[in-house]
Amino acid sequence: MAQVLQMTFANSAGKTMTLNVANPKASLTEAEVNAAMQTIVDQGIFSREGLLFNVKKTAKIVERNVTEFELNA
Repeated sequence: MAQVLQMTFANSAGKTMTLNVANPKASLTEAEVNAAMQTIVDQGIFSREGLLFNVKKTAKIVERNVTEFELNA
């Protein structure tokens, strides 16, 4: 099962941006995710069209089952 941590941020125009982190550690806590997102907001890391994504919107871990098929070339 594949897991992805999805952290969504918003800017003052109401636009959102989602940051996906593959294979988050199994012991990841809500406090750690909140702190990481706050650091991203505080550092002003992401922007679009001059507007910073400076609002923590949502965070979740998404799990999915992946079945790969081997293809003959």
